[in-house]
This record gives sequence, structure tokens and C-alpha cells, in this order.
Amino acid sequence: MTLAPETTDLKVQLQLAEGWFTVCDLSLLTPGRGVAALLPDGRQVAVFRDRADRLHAIDNRDPFGGAAVLSRGLTGTHQGRPFVASPLLKQRFDLETGECLDDETVRVAVYEVRTA
Repeated sequence: MTLAPETTDLKVQLQLAEGWFTVCDLSLLTPGRGVAALLPDGRQVAVFRDRADRLHAIDNRDPFGGAAVLSRGLTGTHQGRPFVASPLLKQRFDLETGECLDDETVRVAVYEVRTA
């Protein structure tokens, strides 16, 4: 017997300058993990569904190493703030503000995200 994946009508959308952009079905996001998505202008975004079931989206490019890998990082919290740790050099980025928790002079872009 094969189990069918859960499906919903909810879509994950990001706010871009041109309006809301649909990334994927909400059911495809696993809590505690990230996925990478390609935006219409060629940039990559990392989308996360945290264990509290909140959605976050930040630039996928690690500003320290230059590689598009933040979607593959480990998620966690620090003083109640959700973050992702880069798989390259382990710098932590706040998922709500984009601020690097290990170097306050560095940040990544943050996107408004919703389900519709």
C-alpha cells in the first residue's frame, strides 16, 4: 500500500515588487527544513517552515561564502529568535530580520511570506 502525500489548497507566496509570487504548495514544506526557490529575476530564495508552523523567507545566498546554500542550513532558535545556520561556515541568520547573529554588520534580504 502506498500512502498519498497530504495535499491542501494552500500555496506559499512571497511579496515581490511586482506583487505576490507563488513558490509552492504548503504541504511540500517540512517543518524544521528549508527549500530553495528560483524567483522570476533569477535570484534564489530560501523558504522555511519552522517547527511552530511559521513561514520565513530569506535570500538563499550565503554572504560569507557566496554560495546559494542557506536553504540547506540547520534551523534553531536563539533567545526566542528563529535562525538558520549556514552549512558552510555556520554563521546564523535571523529568519525574521535577516541579521547575522554572529556579525551584526552582515545581513541577508528578507521576504514577506504568506499562504493563500
